[in-house]
Amino acid sequence: MKPQLLKVPKIPAHSFSVREDRDPFINNRWHYHAEVELIFFHQGTGTQFVGDHIKRFQPGDIILVGSNLPHYWRFDDVAAGTAPVPAGSHPTPASPGPVHSTVIHFSENFWGPSFLDLPETKAIRSLLEKARRGILVSAKEEEKIAALIEKVRGAEGVGRIISLIECLSAFASSDNWQMLSSIGFQPDFSESENDRINAIYDYTFRHFTQQIYLDEVAAVVGLVPNSFCRYFKSRTGKTYTQFVTEIRIGHACKLLLDNRISIKQLCFESGFNNFTCFHKNFRLITGKTPQLYLKEHRIA
Repeated sequence: MKPQLLKVPKIPAHSFSVREDRDPFINNRWHYHAEVELIFFHQGTGTQFVGDHIKRFQPGDIILVGSNLPHYWRFDDVAAGTAPVPAGSHPTPASPGPVHSTVIHFSENFWGPSFLDLPETKAIRSLLEKARRGILVSAKEEEKIAALIEKVRGAEGVGRIISLIECLSAFASSDNWQMLSSIGFQPDFSESENDRINAIYDYTFRHFTQQIYLDEVAAVVGLVPNSFCRYFKSRTGKTYTQFVTEIRIGHACKLLLDNRISIKQLCFESGFNNFTCFHKNFRLITGKTPQLYLKEHRIA
């Protein structure tokens, strides 16, 4: 499954990149780059894909994505799930809500080829190795990391480098990591697979609130159903049914926290046609019942 190679712009005056993103569509494709990415979500929710891991993201999430690890952030549409999409049609995408994130890109050796070999930087070197699977922390639990990211953004001169080292050091010393992609994930960078995963993602997000037929999604990437199932499983380590279920449960979590409709209603608005099946999959993926999930997030 071929992610898109992204060229991170180089700024002559700086050794690494720091920017604020408020565009929900920037780099909203399955992509990878040689640079390490550190992203802090201030505003906006959606679905994140890091390697073979799918998860909801929300304000306060801080993710460290290692070199050449494919990833994709898809922000929620404001009107997502409010109307069914007729089979065979192409719905008009709704507009995402306000989004805001701070994004830092840096090469693993931008500070020189020997820096990470120093005894004092052993923890940072280990962190960057682990980041090849993707690492998540929460700003609620790691306020120091969040503050240091903001410090990097506002720093100038050598202070930018010092602040980044401090930030990575704080990240390395955290006990609140969540590893994302599985240890065995191996992306396929072959040119022949360039757009397939993006086509599958796009089709799935457009149609997950209705029944998805294998022959239709398989046709999107020019395969017959049996070949499509083998292809998808071999590239992601999960079946397409599992993938769609994770998308639907993620959307159900959003609707649940929006607290606009009943649990039974959001079951059907998320693409499930059976409440028992929805309840079982919700508990399997989140580890909680919908009621407990809502209660815990209200307390938080």
